Amino acid sequence: MLNFLAQPLGAQTEIIDDRGQKIVLAQPATNIIALYAAFNEILADLDLEDCLLARTAADTGPPSLMAKPSIGTHLRPNAERIVALQPDLVIQLQGRNDALDMVQFLEQRGLTVAVFSLESFTELFSVMERLGLLTGKADLASTQIAKIKSELEYFQTHQPEPRPTIFFEVRASTLLGAGQKSMVTEIITLAGGINVVQTNKKLIPLGEEEVLRLNPDIYLMQRGPMNPNPLPLDERPVLRSLSCVPTGQFFMVDQDLFSRPGPRSIVAVRQLHEIITHWSTEK
Repeated sequence: MLNFLAQPLGAQTEIIDDRGQKIVLAQPATNIIALYAAFNEILADLDLEDCLLARTAADTGPPSLMAKPSIGTHLRPNAERIVALQPDLVIQLQGRNDALDMVQFLEQRGLTVAVFSLESFTELFSVMERLGLLTGKADLASTQIAKIKSELEYFQTHQPEPRPTIFFEVRASTLLGAGQKSMVTEIITLAGGINVVQTNKKLIPLGEEEVLRLNPDIYLMQRGPMNPNPLPLDERPVLRSLSCVPTGQFFMVDQDLFSRPGPRSIVAVRQLHEIITHWSTEK
């Protein structure tokens, strides 16, 4: 959500989160709990690792976070433990209703909770800017945003012709692909490709026969908690018939980079741009 309010009110800072709720802090937040890993990455990018009080069970970085206490999962955090840590700011991802139920529970106990949507680079920049304001790091946030935008502009002026079609495998078992309403599609587009799955959803279950029909130029398999041990395509009885297999245009990529919007999403664009550039020169 791009429309937000930021006002210095004496020593106070005021923003509007993506619920449309006014978030007011009397002073910059210095004791923070983020209930989604991408927010920890954003805060680390703003040199705020020391302000993080805890982590969710799924968090693996930044490295310093692993020494912090766990407060449960993103969707089912331990509310009593969060309250006991007395954060001056809690950050939650907008989405499922049970996640927002936790937000209401924490607010009823006097905690300040900001809720942000994070599904695109536009939303990423908006979140970075507002977190910069809430933590007294507005200038650094602007600098980091400018760096990412500058690199994105480079990729937009160095697009291949023709652009390759790309399939992104979210999960191999009960095959799941990334649809148009995903950060993955934006990464593919910015890197110079076309998501071969045109369904206007974030995730879409597909049969292997449908993937054969789509026959992408490049096949990406994410590796991570959602897809822990994907077999290479040349070891799959059906999908090894894809035309991208003999040319070696199938790749394992890091789930955290490609499927978790954050400052490192630019690394995903960079990696995919290199893959596409190689594909283009081989044609």
